[in-house]
Amino acid sequence: MSAADPLPGPETGGLRAFELVLRWVDERILGGDLEVGDHLPAERDLAARLGVSRAAVREAVRTLQAQGVVRSSVGAGAAGGTTLTAVPSGALGRLLRLHVALAAFPLPDVVEVRIALERLSVRLAATHATPEDLAAMRALLDEMADPGIDRARFNDCDTAFHVALAEAAGNALARDLTSAIRESMRLPILDRFRTVEVWEDLAPVLRRDHEEIFAAVAAGDGDAAATLTERHIRSAWVALSAHSPA
Repeated sequence: MSAADPLPGPETGGLRAFELVLRWVDERILGGDLEVGDHLPAERDLAARLGVSRAAVREAVRTLQAQGVVRSSVGAGAAGGTTLTAVPSGALGRLLRLHVALAAFPLPDVVEVRIALERLSVRLAATHATPEDLAAMRALLDEMADPGIDRARFNDCDTAFHVALAEAAGNALARDLTSAIRESMRLPILDRFRTVEVWEDLAPVLRRDHEEIFAAVAAGDGDAAATLTERHIRSAWVALSAHSPA
């Protein structure tokens, strides 16, 4: 940190220099002062405005680029500089998955949020699912019905089925949130799949649950799909937790 950078302290909330830049950008996006297509101030100007080094501005811009919030181009005028861009769906989903997976939220809390999101997603999917969406779900269910499928592959198909339901919802935010939560649980569920002592009894129940959810979505019955999905998630998690070795 150079002498020009403000030292972390009460007046900066203990933030490092590049975090001050990130906070400045966040506040202006949330306040409506910066929108997609707008340019950030030039590196020299932003550094002077915030009392930080140009290196701190560059570090902040790299962070925003990694998050998909800005893109930087070399050139003069409107073609150059650092521009705000819409966060790609994949970038948002990746961030959500990683934050949920790394934040060590209690799994029961994650399950409750998953239920709320998936109830919404399947209700929407019952209205918006296309024949192609239903065909993709059907293929996953057929693979899960293979008696020779191993537990890891079963878990992959299980995850993909729930993600396919979210993708069929026709609501991009619901899709990304639902997919991120379900995929963040892939490993905890797989751990239980691998160690559960009653797999031969449990797998048919999981297959039946998925078939019933699929049938409700295909029939356009959103209420039934939501009820079946919540029942499935709760009962499956109880069974996997109860029958796995401590």
